[in-house]
Amino acid sequence: MSGAAKPLRLGVLLSGRGSNFQAIARSIGEGRLTGVEIAVAVSNVEGAAGLAAAQEMGLPTVLHVSKGRPRAEHDEAMIATLRAHAVDLVCLAGYMRLLSPGFIAAFRNRIVNIHPSLLPAFPGLDAQTQAFEYGVKVAGCTVHFVDEHLDHGAIILQRTVPVLDTDDAHALAERILVEEHKAYSEALARVASGEYEIRGRRYVKRAQ
Repeated sequence: MSGAAKPLRLGVLLSGRGSNFQAIARSIGEGRLTGVEIAVAVSNVEGAAGLAAAQEMGLPTVLHVSKGRPRAEHDEAMIATLRAHAVDLVCLAGYMRLLSPGFIAAFRNRIVNIHPSLLPAFPGLDAQTQAFEYGVKVAGCTVHFVDEHLDHGAIILQRTVPVLDTDDAHALAERILVEEHKAYSEALARVASGEYEIRGRRYVKRAQ
């Protein structure tokens, strides 16, 4: 008789409050996201609220301050930490630093990110403001695999948010964030299932 499948071990990278990280942790704790566990939370910013939240949850935490440190050297330390905690999948949750090619190569097709726009529209910073100022009628968020290019890897899923006539950029961002908290856990469940393949740029669920 075979035992239960080993949970997918997540390494969460964050720079700020880590609201998406906390949403993932709630989903796991409440049994809505199964087959995964948070192995470690890592921050590049001293005093990051998300790291404090992880400590309160009793999760392993590590701080690698990036300011003033060469990117490749910093990322080597991050890689070593993630490997020491046997991380299977790296989740970026408000991690405000570009990853080096060496980091991406170390976790090829095993890094996921969430971006507050419907990619490929509005990559980069302040995506919600970009969308609002452009005048789009539908905005949203995207969970995608990370590659060497900014906000570019294969898309796992997207959730849409209507842009209301009464919106401003802040109100739109808050509504998108609500959908982010749902989308990230749903995307992790899809990845944890292993029932997919990447065809070119497309995430495709395998037929049962």
